[in-house]
Amino acid sequence: MHGTVDGFSYGLVTPLVAYVMACLGGALGLRCTTRARLVAHSWRPGWLALGSAAIGSGIWTMHFIAMMGFTVAGAPIHYDKPTTYASLGVAVIMVGVGIFIVGYRGATGTALFTGGTVTGLGIASMHYLGMAGMRFSGKLEYNTFTVSVSVAIAMAAATAALWAAGQVRGFAWSVGASLVMGLAVTGMHYTGMAALSVHLHATGTPTEGDSPAALLAPMLIGPLAFLLLAGVVVVFDPLMGVGRPDRTRAEHMPGVPAHPPVRHSAGRPAPRARRRLPHRESRTPQNR
Repeated sequence: MHGTVDGFSYGLVTPLVAYVMACLGGALGLRCTTRARLVAHSWRPGWLALGSAAIGSGIWTMHFIAMMGFTVAGAPIHYDKPTTYASLGVAVIMVGVGIFIVGYRGATGTALFTGGTVTGLGIASMHYLGMAGMRFSGKLEYNTFTVSVSVAIAMAAATAALWAAGQVRGFAWSVGASLVMGLAVTGMHYTGMAALSVHLHATGTPTEGDSPAALLAPMLIGPLAFLLLAGVVVVFDPLMGVGRPDRTRAEHMPGVPAHPPVRHSAGRPAPRARRRLPHRESRTPQNR
């Protein structure tokens, strides 16, 4: 028989908090990717890895905060921990592939298509693998068309986010991009949930169990702590507030490449701007 599904047991609280977490992970990841493009190659993998983990953790946390509001009437839900944490690993690894492609090749057409496709499939895989970790007295069925729409949304969101990360602009640009990314990722989640239908096994009397919030809260502690630490690293990094490094400070910072002087097309150094002296009244021989 069909189960009665409620995806908003706590009203708008879980969707809003889930959206905030998706934006937070996206903002941290985009700033780390931008930072990676401003440093020497030896430092770049570390920043790209931090950005991948931030985006993956943010998306995973968003998913399971949203799932706190998901209930099935008469069928208590449990979560298989190995499968649940495996979905986190899939998110981080596949997002990392896209981040590293753009981080090293730039926001070119081929890199964006490849990285966006891999990252979008990673987001979708995380979602459906996380759903596969649910345990209850029934089974899940999905509408194929709606699932395809959710995957397309994930791929479009990932491509847009990687493009934004490759622009190397200021902090406000990354904030705006992360808000759009959070909206797209959250929209992908609820589109995927709209494709879901639940069929319960005939077990007789409905049973009660722990709430999804009580089951998921302990699992979220680790990713939330990681996002907090990543936020501290990003906030206190001296180059995070700008879209490009300040030349005078960057020369004394580890991991920031030296910037050669700007050259004309003929290969000669650009001339220095003449210092303009204050205007004085010209003195002619007649005025002496």
